[in-house]
Amino acid sequence: MPSASDSASWTEVPCMQMRGGTSKGLYFLADDLPDDPAQRDRLLLRLMGSPDRRQIDGLGGAHPLTSKVAVVSAGRDENGDSDGSVDYLFLQVSVDQAIVSDRQNCGNILAGVAPFALERGIVPITGDTTTVRINLLNSNSATLATVETPNGTVRYTGDTAIVGVPGTAAGITLEYRDVAGGTTGALFPTGTALDTFRLAEHGPMPTRVEATCIDNGMPVVVLDASAFGLNGDETVEELEADTDLRGSIEELRLKAGRSMGLGDVTEATVPKICLVSPAQSGGDFSTRCFIPHRVHEAIGVFAAASVGAAWRIPGTVLARRAHSSRPGDPNDDAAALVVEHPTGQTTIVVETDGDQVTRTASVSTARKLMDGMTFAETEG
Repeated sequence: MPSASDSASWTEVPCMQMRGGTSKGLYFLADDLPDDPAQRDRLLLRLMGSPDRRQIDGLGGAHPLTSKVAVVSAGRDENGDSDGSVDYLFLQVSVDQAIVSDRQNCGNILAGVAPFALERGIVPITGDTTTVRINLLNSNSATLATVETPNGTVRYTGDTAIVGVPGTAAGITLEYRDVAGGTTGALFPTGTALDTFRLAEHGPMPTRVEATCIDNGMPVVVLDASAFGLNGDETVEELEADTDLRGSIEELRLKAGRSMGLGDVTEATVPKICLVSPAQSGGDFSTRCFIPHRVHEAIGVFAAASVGAAWRIPGTVLARRAHSSRPGDPNDDAAALVVEHPTGQTTIVVETDGDQVTRTASVSTARKLMDGMTFAETEG
């Protein structure tokens, strides 16, 4: 802690660090951060230690999955009174660039929002379980999160396991509302389930690629891994080391971003790119996701929801390429899809009616890691 002699030159900010799903981030009350977004972002960059690939002088974990922020406040009705819900703004803090982005959701960090809100007293605990309505400000959608709260406290221990997190913890049920088209305005923002993009030459990579641009909680471009000469079982390290592949993927991402109505996405974290292939370990299909420049060790919750919708709806790249027959019947009782990724499997529930998504849900976990003050030099 700064000494008394220089305390005037430091800003103290109450902060809770939490693991949410397979990510880790800093959780703040909105009132504890500057109102001005530019000033807020400068503060968050300093607290995380960005830009620096190691984030050695901040709280970031030197990876996009551990350089995330949740800004939480009480939801308000049209009269400005608390309506019993919680507002959640997600911010992705770049590791090696001075960029803070609000252009995407994060379903992993979302898992910690209800526990944080209950810990801070934004909403009351109501019984052995408490359901919290969370308003996702990034996409103007909502989620109902049900948390275990026996004896008036948030329970973090339990027997729910998720791939990518050691051990088990208390399960948190997340029921997503109105996420289809939440960022772009449409489930298929280009107006079709299948697009074709022409690309420049990048070594052996293709110059004509079919893609499905979809937004069921996260703008994602779904590609057939085999179109790039991949089996779908490549490691994260192999994919990140392939400069021709990365060049082709980034060119396609920039073109798809414009086609999806996102404009110039050069410095944006969306759309994500997801390479899909047939399942190899008993799941429904396999994935490798660029987020957008690093490869995800697993798959994000909302990315899984978007790719899952592509599995359910005929005519997409995933339906036509990665599955040998028609995708899962929307009326099938087995609404849960098992998505394979580099470190295991993720389960996501996606139900559809024709080409419309009717339900998206998942089960996750979270854990409080630290609660206290974080420090940065005072501006000016």
